[in-house]
Amino acid sequence: GFPRTLGQAKALDGICKLDLVISLNIPFETLKDRLSARWVHPASGRVYNMDFNPPHVQGVDDLTGEPLVQREDDKPEAVAARLRKYKDAAKPVIELYKSRGILHSFSGTETNKIWPYVYTLLSSKIPPVLSDEEN
Repeated sequence: GFPRTLGQAKALDGICKLDLVISLNIPFETLKDRLSARWVHPASGRVYNMDFNPPHVQGVDDLTGEPLVQREDDKPEAVAARLRKYKDAAKPVIELYKSRGILHSFSGTETNKIWPYVYTLLSSKIPPVLSDEEN
């Protein structure tokens, strides 16, 4: 997400006025497992996840048949370190938006269970776009 640091949040303040910030609270282990299951096809940038979007043949790109690689920063030890660093950097950002009364937090482990709540919030804040026929 963005902003990830207090410096980025302050820079964003100079560009626009936020009236809604969404924070997704996902358990550390869930994030670590998802990121650690990510593999990429280097030439194209196609991303696979071995748990919910695996290639047809394990370790091989669906379109080219070339090998997939796991980025160094997606290996479990690196992911754990990245998540710890992110948590420390993001805490003041979360507190900033919480103090402004614009932070909305959602918790869970599955996108399809969190999304309806996020969608309801966004729908209540953003008017629907009507087609010319509906106007």
